Amino acid sequence: MENNFTEEQKYIRAKKKVKSIKGFYVHLTVYLLVNGFLLLSQALSHGGWKIFWEWQSYSTMIFWGIGILFHAFNVFGMGILLGKDWENRKIKELMDRDKQDTWE
Repeated sequence: MENNFTEEQKYIRAKKKVKSIKGFYVHLTVYLLVNGFLLLSQALSHGGWKIFWEWQSYSTMIFWGIGILFHAFNVFGMGILLGKDWENRKIKELMDRDKQDTWE
C-alpha cells in the first residue's frame, strides 16, 4: 500500500514538473512572437531598419528576456548553465592541467 502511495507521489511530482516545463515553453514562444511582431512593426512604421539602433526597440525584449531567464532557472534549475557535474569536471580538468604543468 505504501509503495503505491510513493509511486503516486512520484507521478504527481513528475506531472507538476511537466506542467512547469510546458509553461516555460509557452512563455518563451509568446516572448519570441510578441517581440518579433514589435520589432517588425517598429521597422515598418518608422520607415526602415534604422529603428534597430534605438533603445526603445530593445527595452521590452531585454527586460522581458530577464524574466524569461529567471523563469528558466525556476523550471530547470541552475544546472541549465553549468550542469549537475560541471564543478567536478572542472576540478578534474584543472588538476589534470596542473599535473601536466608540473611535469613539463
